[in-house]
Amino acid sequence: MPPRSGAMDALVPDPRRALPALHRLLAMPECGALVRVHGRERAAAAMRQQLAALREGSEGFDAGEFFAAVEQCLGTRAGLGRVLNATGVVLHTNLGRAPLAAAAIAAMAEVARGYCALEMDLQSGRRGDRFSGAAALLCELTGCEAALVVNNGAAAVLLALSAVAAGGEAIVSRGELVEIGGGFRIPEVVAQGGARLVEVGTTNRTRLSDYERAIGAESRVLLRVHPSNYRILGFTEAPDPARLATLARERGLASVEDLGSGALLDLARLGLPGERGLREAVADGFDLVAASGDKLLGGPQAGLLLGREDAIARCARHPLMRALRPDKATLAALEATLRLHRDPELALREVPALRMMAEDAEALSRRAQSLRALLPETARAEVAKGDSLVGGGALPLARLRTTLVALHPDGLTAEEFAARLRRSHPPLIARLERGRVLLDPRTLAEDEIAEAARAVTEALA
Repeated sequence: MPPRSGAMDALVPDPRRALPALHRLLAMPECGALVRVHGRERAAAAMRQQLAALREGSEGFDAGEFFAAVEQCLGTRAGLGRVLNATGVVLHTNLGRAPLAAAAIAAMAEVARGYCALEMDLQSGRRGDRFSGAAALLCELTGCEAALVVNNGAAAVLLALSAVAAGGEAIVSRGELVEIGGGFRIPEVVAQGGARLVEVGTTNRTRLSDYERAIGAESRVLLRVHPSNYRILGFTEAPDPARLATLARERGLASVEDLGSGALLDLARLGLPGERGLREAVADGFDLVAASGDKLLGGPQAGLLLGREDAIARCARHPLMRALRPDKATLAALEATLRLHRDPELALREVPALRMMAEDAEALSRRAQSLRALLPETARAEVAKGDSLVGGGALPLARLRTTLVALHPDGLTAEEFAARLRRSHPPLIARLERGRVLLDPRTLAEDEIAEAARAVTEALA
């Protein structure tokens, strides 16, 4: 007679008895990264929760699935951490934009490990100016009379308008009323700066005469805005920037240009579209030029204000200045980056963002083939031609030719596999395109190729 079902059940081991104890889980290598990121107490609490869920079910223990569930319980991160950028977007805003040059990192570490002469004149022993080093370099590199540094590009525009346009009108072309990432809208920034917006021209065509007719008793500034993340093509017209600055000066108004990216190098030499740079805006005679330090300059997050000495002095005296000023680490990194720009060839070699943009097709192809060779067959990887992007709202029409590694793992959608890659240590951020997971070696350093391959292998396990 066959045994009763209860007897049969008794012969089958209960998988829940095989669940490891918490102290053994905490000692496992997979737990080390979780503890470093989230702390021992939070990691232990999440593991207790997951163990309780397994005890209530009938599943066995799989270390990979267990720790993936624990990490999901904890959240993808508890703070900032390094990631591998395989998207091919050089200035990826979500990933911190420009990686810093080695000289900039060393400069930050030098001032961070102890005290520094941030606001002390070492010759006189009296209080000094925290901006003197960066300002001197910006004047040298751009030809401006004076300069200031604030904590980002939006802050530079806000400070400029608050200093020279508050209580009056700011005249702007309709084609330049842009919105960039994070909801930064020019009309709202003008209002926050205490000015009233006056729109002139049309979306695609604005002439100097449009500005001339709009100038009145309440006018304070002519504002020119660089369309960072879009372009209007075809039947277009805009006044020459130098003539716009001259018109403002002749009518007793201030002139401000929001340049956006802030290039110091001639990017045409890299085969990229021509980009109006800091030197050109200063040479055209604008009273104030605002730009970002972490885009085409390749430095830390910072806002640059360049221009005439009297206009910069008004910004420096404004009450907002204290709220917007950067710290010692930012200034140290910016100064180091600017020193590299004294020699364009050195900047192309040492500033990572510029080096990535300039990298040749042969080097990218070699790195893609190296990555492909390290991947398991289950990744079903192949190399393919494609494009990288500059990103960060800079050069939106530019396409940088590259060689991609495309992954087609069995049994997983592109979204599912990309999510697994984001849970690796460090997280690997891939590009999703037409149902494929793509890895672009342009934004992976040579010493990151093996890490990227390891992340893919672990995600497939």
